Amino acid sequence: MDRNSVIGFVLLGALLVGYIWWNQKSSQDAKIEKARQDSIANLNKPKAEQSKTIALGDSTAAVAPQDSARLSSEYGPFTHAATGAEATTILENKLVKITFTNKGGQPKEIQLLEFKSSAGQPLMLQKGSFNRQGIKVPLTNNQSLNTADVFFTPGNLEKHPDGSQSVSYRLSTSTAGQYIEYTYMLKNDSYLVDYTINLVGMQSVLGSKNAELQWNSQSDLQEHSMEQERMNNQIHWRDAQKDHDYFTLMNSSEKKLATPLQWVSFKQQFFNTTLIAKKDNFASADIHSKVPQSPNIVGQQMTTLFIPYNGAANYTFPIEVYYGPNKYKALKAMDIELQKIIPLGTGIFAFVKYVNIWIIIPVFDFLGGLTSNYGLIILLLTIFIRLIIAPFTYQSYVSSAKMKVLKPELDELRARYKDDQQAFGMEQMKLFRSAGVNPLGGCLPALLQLPILVAMYSFFPSSIELRQESFLWANDLSTYDSIYNFGFDIPLYGDHISLFTILMTITSLILAFYNRGMADQSNPVMKYMPYVFPIMLLGIFNKMAAALTYYYFLSNVISILLQWVIQTFIINHDKIHAQIQANKSKPQSKSKWAEKLEDMQKRQADMQKTRKK
Repeated sequence: MDRNSVIGFVLLGALLVGYIWWNQKSSQDAKIEKARQDSIANLNKPKAEQSKTIALGDSTAAVAPQDSARLSSEYGPFTHAATGAEATTILENKLVKITFTNKGGQPKEIQLLEFKSSAGQPLMLQKGSFNRQGIKVPLTNNQSLNTADVFFTPGNLEKHPDGSQSVSYRLSTSTAGQYIEYTYMLKNDSYLVDYTINLVGMQSVLGSKNAELQWNSQSDLQEHSMEQERMNNQIHWRDAQKDHDYFTLMNSSEKKLATPLQWVSFKQQFFNTTLIAKKDNFASADIHSKVPQSPNIVGQQMTTLFIPYNGAANYTFPIEVYYGPNKYKALKAMDIELQKIIPLGTGIFAFVKYVNIWIIIPVFDFLGGLTSNYGLIILLLTIFIRLIIAPFTYQSYVSSAKMKVLKPELDELRARYKDDQQAFGMEQMKLFRSAGVNPLGGCLPALLQLPILVAMYSFFPSSIELRQESFLWANDLSTYDSIYNFGFDIPLYGDHISLFTILMTITSLILAFYNRGMADQSNPVMKYMPYVFPIMLLGIFNKMAAALTYYYFLSNVISILLQWVIQTFIINHDKIHAQIQANKSKPQSKSKWAEKLEDMQKRQADMQKTRKK
């Protein structure tokens, strides 16, 4: 075994050891993080329900003296609103249904009417007592009150000529002329809600510093895969300088944002809730997040948004709230760059988002206007992409044909210099130069195709258009296409069999077998890596979206067919051989790069000879 083989196997071994170590470390980190998260579980927690309630308007109800003292201590100027009977009001259009409650004057339930959960149930974007929002009011003895814990006086439901609907809630203090008022208006055929906070005469209660809007939200399981949902459960924000950033709840649990903010978004895999400051920016924000050990809860966020309250007698802070899907065109149309919450390219491959934005999404939307069959749309999209890269593909096959013609001579050189890799490299370069062959001719086209492959990797799992769209045996193209569930988890593979992933792997192996003659058969790493690599990726893609593995499968099939057609009917190997022989007879001129490379190889060869002596 030569030196390159040894190095290759050592690197593979190091990767395996590193992977095992990382898994163990992640497990320990998860335990530490769970303990830390449990310590903040009670942050911003609602007050316990009172044992006695008084119906609104019931002047005959009474409260025991000891209860009155306790309520006065806990609720301060809002003691009269500490108890009451809950009443709800519904604002609804064809897209969203929002149930408001007078307990906190806030949304209680939010249902997206055009969508269902993976279990076929109504899709509730918000439901449960954890979800709440209210203003923090300072009391005596360093205590505070969240207005989400008291009862507001509801106004009447109003329907406007433009189709919008509105309702208001008012919370008065024990002092006349002092109150907090929330007004909500649901726009017609829109996911947007105008949410206005009015603070009247509250300067003696809140002071003149920033008011604190406390917003808790819980993401419940909506999709088939909890793992994929948690990977996409994120907090995004945009500051006053129009810079966008985010963090994933699984990777971080606390963030303090000291700069003014235009919006803050709690993003799920395919949906989001976003609070947008319409007039003045939020002064800052303090975000806490938690990923409970629950089979039904994806994540929880507890955010304090600081409102730039200036102590004015009449202060208004308008907010726009988006409750809806992560549809690229709809979010972009809002003109606040909210579409950036959709992961079309991140990390070192962030540049591929431009491939998605300028090429993939427009073509995908155009094809979607022609047919509603998303399996056919992906097929047409695959063919379109292959047409774009066809020139590069052809050049890659021509380069492969040239290398195939030179293979006997390369094998002869390899046998002659098998113990001297430096000398073999020098002679190999001379052969390539004399034959007019670029050894990188086949690599460059493949490199140019990489951005598209990575763009697809980002696009398909993020496309809500594919959600719950079926094709062949795949019930939902946005998640994996399981044809059999084991009932237990197989390490590095999963608990199911994804058929499109199997087909993708098989076609990848066929491609590797078809191109086996191009690999260095004397080097075990180079010889077997084309077969090992698809198997290594099997476990990763087994849990990916069926649309993605279907696309890669189609791309492999097209590659196999194109390679067979081009090499059988288009490329003339005899002509290429004659051209190479003619190039050998021509006087060769060395480029500066070739001269430097040859000089470097000579010096390395001389150094090796010196060491042997």
